[in-house]
Amino acid sequence: MSKKIIRKVLICILFGVHCALPLSAQSYQELAERAVAYTQQDSLAQAEACIRQAIKLEPNNARNALLFSNLGTILRRQGRNEEALEAYNFALHRIPLSAPVLMSRATLLLEMGRNDRARADYSLVLDVEPNNTEALLMRAYIYAENREYAFARSDYKRLLTIDPKHYNARLGLALLEQKDAHPSVALEQLNVMLAEYPQHADLYIARAGVEVDMQHPESALIDLEEAIRLAPEQPESYLIRGQIYLAQKKKKTAEQDFEKAIELGIPRAELQELLRMCR
Repeated sequence: MSKKIIRKVLICILFGVHCALPLSAQSYQELAERAVAYTQQDSLAQAEACIRQAIKLEPNNARNALLFSNLGTILRRQGRNEEALEAYNFALHRIPLSAPVLMSRATLLLEMGRNDRARADYSLVLDVEPNNTEALLMRAYIYAENREYAFARSDYKRLLTIDPKHYNARLGLALLEQKDAHPSVALEQLNVMLAEYPQHADLYIARAGVEVDMQHPESALIDLEEAIRLAPEQPESYLIRGQIYLAQKKKKTAEQDFEKAIELGIPRAELQELLRMCR
């Protein structure tokens, strides 16, 4: 350490002032610890710099797998998805069957729209941890999105053998029955859940969707009113209600609901055609 740096440290100690050594003057352990502290403070650029310097300092350190994983999460939080994916790949090159890193990469891949690759990662997790409920739930979701209903149903049922009261698995199974053209089964399952969770707005929204499929718009409107009362910030309620009003030729009222859904987060581009039909 140079005399200049030593003098700076002594001055800081003498006057009780906090100071940081240049990254190049810190040890691997110090850099790793500072990266954690910066991440907790949401100082992501500084955390990234510390991690990269630590890896550069000791490129063969076995702990670099964890640092690469943390770097992936930091980059993902900054919206740098391709770089984040590369960091997770480096981590898994060192520890290929790490369930936490596989879960992180799968989540990122899902956000990037690479569902098949995400499903492969969830499957690897389940090879290592057969009872990982999050991996089962997310793989079932991907299967359902791909219209692979038999596989999705198998995962939901397996999840319910692990946790018979798993809320999201029960809701997912009901929505799967709706997608698989079994609306009466879906309605029955949602009725049971609503008896247990009468204050859950998402269940009223889900049941309204089933009622629309069953050509019961008035029942759907009642459920949507209750959903809006319980959770007025849910855009799906306004979207579904707007579609019902549009089908009933109540174009002005429908347009108001679509605009409210956009205000609450649904991209305008996704509703452009519905808005055009309200003109």
